[in-house]
Amino acid sequence: MKKDLTIIITHTNTDFDALASMLAAQKLYPKSLVVFPGSQEKNLKNFFISSMAYLFNMVDIKVVDLKKVKRLVLVDTKQAGRIGKLSSLLNIPDLEIHIYDHHPSAPGDLKGKLEIHQPTGANVTILAEILRKRRIAITSDEATVMCLGIYEDTGSFTFPSTTERDFKAAAFLLSKGANLNTISNLIARELSPDQFGILNDMIQGATRYYIDGIEVTLTSITAGDYIPDFAFLVQKMLRMEELNSLFAIALMGNKIYVVARSKIPEVDVGIILGLLGGGGHPFAASATIKDKTQTQVEHELIAILHDQVKSRRKAIDLMSAPPITVRADVSCKDASDLLNRYNINALLVIERPSDTNGEKNQDKLVGFITRQIIEKALYHQLGNIPVREYMNTELVSAKADSDLQEIQEKIIETKQRILPVMEKGDIIGVITRTDLLKTLVQQSKRSNATSPDPLLGPVSARTRNIVKFMRERLSKHLIQMLKNIGEVAAGIGYSAFVAGGFVRDLFMYRTNEDIDIVIEGDGIDFAKKYASTVGARIHSHEKFGTAVIIFQDGFKIDVASARLEYYKFPAALPVVEMSSIKLDLFRRDFTI
Repeated sequence: MKKDLTIIITHTNTDFDALASMLAAQKLYPKSLVVFPGSQEKNLKNFFISSMAYLFNMVDIKVVDLKKVKRLVLVDTKQAGRIGKLSSLLNIPDLEIHIYDHHPSAPGDLKGKLEIHQPTGANVTILAEILRKRRIAITSDEATVMCLGIYEDTGSFTFPSTTERDFKAAAFLLSKGANLNTISNLIARELSPDQFGILNDMIQGATRYYIDGIEVTLTSITAGDYIPDFAFLVQKMLRMEELNSLFAIALMGNKIYVVARSKIPEVDVGIILGLLGGGGHPFAASATIKDKTQTQVEHELIAILHDQVKSRRKAIDLMSAPPITVRADVSCKDASDLLNRYNINALLVIERPSDTNGEKNQDKLVGFITRQIIEKALYHQLGNIPVREYMNTELVSAKADSDLQEIQEKIIETKQRILPVMEKGDIIGVITRTDLLKTLVQQSKRSNATSPDPLLGPVSARTRNIVKFMRERLSKHLIQMLKNIGEVAAGIGYSAFVAGGFVRDLFMYRTNEDIDIVIEGDGIDFAKKYASTVGARIHSHEKFGTAVIIFQDGFKIDVASARLEYYKFPAALPVVEMSSIKLDLFRRDFTI
């Protein structure tokens, strides 16, 4: 008997990307048969039945003569556990397996004669590229289905996993007649009353955990029957609640379904759910579990989260900048004045050596000196002695991308009060023992409050994401203005902050459009750049590093450089120095 059949399959709970991949694979393998492994999302079913069924050479596996199957084409997965009952096809003798998948490799991956694994946002992107390269003709309906798969699996090109190749593949499919109206109607679908009820249960049952400083949200619901479009509801909740990551557990019938979404690299949902027997990529994954209770799955998932979720906070995230330094030839008395002025307990010591031609080189870090040493020098009437005579020259430093573990080891093992952060030979910031202690205490509190027990309830955080709150309280015009301010500042290497009465009144539900912007950097330089983008003019005060941006309609924004003010003697005018937002806040009145 001649074996000449080719079967195309994908994962259970088939979504539009999987459907599109099957269609594209059918174009690559003429006369092949398409077999669905099980259930499909409800929205996909409606779309498929109503308009696009004619595109697929679809059959029920029960009518296939397995003895004639020569080749199995697997798309959008390479895990046997994700193809349901069709995994029995893998037992066919001398079966030739071809795999097209965009998910990262994981333990238990199937091996094939042909394996194309590439990190694209949508799996159909890989196949569309092959169709274009081989110049295989596709109709406008086929292009619509494939383009729909790209839009869905990239979140309309907003998911972090989206690549340049996805954009190019979509452009190719649009050139072949893909219908954006059809795509828009399916992607931007409305919730049914039943879905609203389920989504409300998911939101009400959500618990937020803080693991190594990373917020992870878990929700769990129970349903008598299978919930269509459960993954869609998970994505909807992620967006509505503005979460960084979400794990949704649902008991449906005698099975437990886990769907996860993530926006941050610290929470790789593909790896996490892979340990539960599921799979996916770093930002979207799912798992189907049998023979376990819902509580068991919750406990197991939280234990995995505690093991897998790791903070990626770097030295550049923890440091204070700009660094406060003292020259090696400065007297101990003057160094004491610096310590008191900035209310700090240690100073980095620098010197600027001259080369053989007498030219100046960049500052060189030569040591550090503590308040304790300075006070001893002053006590013994040695205030005029240069700092270099008493500084500690044995010091270690960190790089901008050094992780928290490395920072902790360097500060604790060397008993060094202050850790300089270096980049290309320059000192870009400092991390003190106090900075490290605050970070560790904060993580300890969160860790202790989130033991792997979902029955303990939610945990309160010391920080708050107020984006949603601001959108509710402020006009769209003001929100857009603040976003533009942040973008302009970031574009020139500065950080922008809103400060003053505007922030106070925001939380007190008062209307206040008197905006004060603080810039970590040159506030006047920022004001000029921003004013040029909006057609405004500025009035600046060079001495104090401040400016007023005046719009054509008379609206004004006050801009100031993050600064430190101190007085050399009573009743004197303040001496102003540029500083960090941290030091700037120390000089402000927080009374409400």
